[in-house]
Amino acid sequence: MIRLFVAIDFPETVRERLAALCAGVPGARWVDPANLHLTLRFIGEVANPVAGDIDAALSGIRMPRFGLWLRDVGIFGRGRGVRALWAGVAESADLMRLQAKVENAVCAAGIARETRKFTPHVTLARLRGASAPRLQRFVAEHADFMAGPVPVERFILYSSFLSSSGAIHTPEAAYDLGE
Repeated sequence: MIRLFVAIDFPETVRERLAALCAGVPGARWVDPANLHLTLRFIGEVANPVAGDIDAALSGIRMPRFGLWLRDVGIFGRGRGVRALWAGVAESADLMRLQAKVENAVCAAGIARETRKFTPHVTLARLRGASAPRLQRFVAEHADFMAGPVPVERFILYSSFLSSSGAIHTPEAAYDLGE
């Protein structure tokens, strides 16, 4: 079995901009800058032969390169259920088209369709017991965050191994977008 997800990675300059946000919230477990990405589809655990089917289906995606903008910060959850800090993504028809193609490819490989609405974001931190006033201050302090245009020239199939020190992401295959 292998745990998989499909994502867009970022150039080092963008990861540095995102990593510069990652401080100042006690109780936050900040994502390692090397692991900052935009998930297009979390797949989960699959048998190795299914992983090959997913790779083959993703290889068939054709789409031109595009750019996107990262903007704003926010939180997922409410009250004591706040679970993540994120950087948002400006509305992008190209990104939504790529995500739909990835979803269709993954489903064609035999994986059930995702039922949750796609909300493009970059997870900056996982939260447990973080102070609500401090989180509100963090969001207000970084309300004008913007980075881009971020070139999207490929997407990647990653495997993910959960360890006690955090997730270890390994690129399994990369899929280039066209000119």
